[in-house]
Amino acid sequence: MTTRQRTNPQPKVHTQLGRTAVQIFAANERMNQMLIEHLDPAAWIAKPPTAKPPGATRNTTPRTIAAIFTHMHNVRCKWVRLSAPHLKVPRQLNRAHCTPQQARAGLAESAARCAEMLAEALGGCEDEGRVEKFLRDGWARPWPVGVEMLCYMLSHEAHHRGQVCMLAHQLGFRLPTKVASGIWNWERLWKECGSPCGPGDDS
Repeated sequence: MTTRQRTNPQPKVHTQLGRTAVQIFAANERMNQMLIEHLDPAAWIAKPPTAKPPGATRNTTPRTIAAIFTHMHNVRCKWVRLSAPHLKVPRQLNRAHCTPQQARAGLAESAARCAEMLAEALGGCEDEGRVEKFLRDGWARPWPVGVEMLCYMLSHEAHHRGQVCMLAHQLGFRLPTKVASGIWNWERLWKECGSPCGPGDDS
């Protein structure tokens, strides 16, 4: 009787996964930077219309665009603090006083920390394996690191980018076509983030 030996994933595959995750998150952050860069400054703290969802007993006040971007940064800080406490956690942003310039700087810093966290979790750096679990929030159970971690992070950011685009349109500050279409041009986004051949490049 023979037993089938369990084999571990090839280090090269794991390393490539980590490097690709870092590139994907960099492209994701480039989308955020593009939106803020081309957003009309008047839209930053413009008050969204209040809404009363079906079944609600009172009106709800949607976040301003400023509050959405500060929330995205602050949630990233929480991911790093809970999942990779050995990394330097960026300072949180204040939604009431944050300027577009401060948001861009803060998001750039938190994106860099998230990239480090992903590399340590998924492979592709000297400290590979140091991040062993992903914690979304204090109330959530930890996840083993894997592609689910990256997918969750990207889904959160894409959700809020959609809110920003919708709010800008509703408030009369429609984003330029080059931005609305540019956030879907992954080949260009990847090249702007340092990957010369775009998605699928193994170099």
